[in-house]
Amino acid sequence: MSSREPVRSLGRIRAVTFDAGGTLFAPRESVGETYARFAARYGVVLSPADFQKRFERAFRQAPPLCFPGLPAEQIPSAERSWWRELVAAVFAKDQPAAFEALFDDLFTYYASANAWRVFEDVRPALERLHVRGFALGIVSNFDARLFQICGELGLARYFRSIVVSSRAGAAKPSAEIFRVALAELGVDPAEALHVGDSWEEDVLGARSAGLHTLWLHRAAEPSEDRIADLRDLGMRLADDADR
Repeated sequence: MSSREPVRSLGRIRAVTFDAGGTLFAPRESVGETYARFAARYGVVLSPADFQKRFERAFRQAPPLCFPGLPAEQIPSAERSWWRELVAAVFAKDQPAAFEALFDDLFTYYASANAWRVFEDVRPALERLHVRGFALGIVSNFDARLFQICGELGLARYFRSIVVSSRAGAAKPSAEIFRVALAELGVDPAEALHVGDSWEEDVLGARSAGLHTLWLHRAAEPSEDRIADLRDLGMRLADDADR
């Protein structure tokens, strides 16, 4: 099967939502490399591999990045506190005396485009879908820094809706965060397609809310429910006249 051969056509789709990290963009360097580089400025010398293992363990053990019922004015502080606790767990007993300054540096860095790279298939795919009239959105387990990141990366202009778990009060794979996006886009679940790189969070989560799904796996051959290149989305989606 050719990597560009359509497998299944999705008709009557009016909106397409995407995951953010791992789907639209990724860190320019590994988290371990970034943490090692920033930590060295504060006298903490550990290998990138060590930091990577610590981060992955802390991230797995962290609670969902959402704050159901919390008043909106308290969410920015809650977002910082969530990340501060995670970063503190990464450094553990190796926290420098100036840990607060180190945390501020990391938190600020990951809010900027300098920390991220856009996958090469993203902009062409978004441009084509945008021109064809699809309503586009993002559904991500992220905090409000995603709005700044998308703006600096030049992606924000494509999206009618950007829903982050910290503001939605629910995190993927919960169906609720997808319902928030559907409401903002003004479409029914059967009229929406979600694309992401996580089987549990993106595929199973979106399906639980009634959306169509495609699992993005750039290292695999495409199949009926899997896509390897976002530029191939156009072949899966019907033209305006067919919607």
